[in-house]
Amino acid sequence: MATVHSLIEAFGRQASRDLVEGRRGPRIVEAAASWAADEDIGTGYIHSGWCQTALPHRRPEDDAAIWKLETDSLTLLVEPGIRLRPDGSTAHVGVPFGSIARLILIYLQSEALRTGSRDVALGRSLRDFLGRLGISVGGKTTKLVREQADRISRCRLSFHFTRNGTSILVNQNIVDIAMFVDDPATGRDRRQTDLFVETARLSESFFQQLRQHAVPLDEAAIRHIRNSSMALDVYCWLAYRLHALPDIKLISWTALATQFGAGIKLRKHFKAAFTENLQLAQAVYRDAKVELTPDGLILHPSPPPVRKLPSLRAER
Repeated sequence: MATVHSLIEAFGRQASRDLVEGRRGPRIVEAAASWAADEDIGTGYIHSGWCQTALPHRRPEDDAAIWKLETDSLTLLVEPGIRLRPDGSTAHVGVPFGSIARLILIYLQSEALRTGSRDVALGRSLRDFLGRLGISVGGKTTKLVREQADRISRCRLSFHFTRNGTSILVNQNIVDIAMFVDDPATGRDRRQTDLFVETARLSESFFQQLRQHAVPLDEAAIRHIRNSSMALDVYCWLAYRLHALPDIKLISWTALATQFGAGIKLRKHFKAAFTENLQLAQAVYRDAKVELTPDGLILHPSPPPVRKLPSLRAER
């Protein structure tokens, strides 16, 4: 089957919008064409653990609930943090979710590796990063960014790995220290929930793990799939898996649904959603060689999305 890039080359951008099946056909074509024409080149990073599991796609109903996602080799537990209310009582803030949470995580990890420091400025720096991705921070978006940064700063992770018959448990916070400041967008009528995370210090254990297990990402690719949490997950997974494969590998539909289908109850609905998000990920990762079959997804050894890596600073 022709790829979206070959369709664009053969028939042009506009005509190709009608040739890609599914409700997201036009969006897939636009992502591919925009990515191919994007000259703003940059490299982001993400811990390999996030490439093997995922956060919720949508807001969980219970802010106190622990998020659990289990795959063949890894189980992720995310415990929601707790906020102190002005009256002295406490409240769970909930676990991070959605595409904004994923973009903030990519920013935190990319910036820490770029500067060689655990201390990462958010505030204006995060707004600038999101602006480069095409996200204008204002109004409802400001509230969502503030909320997700707060959830990320307060949550705690547990990674359970199984390798060669051995189980490994890694417990860690993403952030050790966070400084909160008044969000100027809220004016004088400030509440505890209006505080914005201005700076964050990544935990020592998370930072060291990141330095050892960072997966390079094409920032332009992230920019053109920024609004789809599943497409972001699929892209990061392909970036992690494909270049390291010694041979082809079949991933069953059951395994795919376990990793990417949180919140989708019916298998037939998952297949359609996954197929569209896979196409969206491939639109910005042209060298990804994969093949959908009735049994699942066949992965083929492929070049990484980032061929030449920038030099990273030593730890400060």
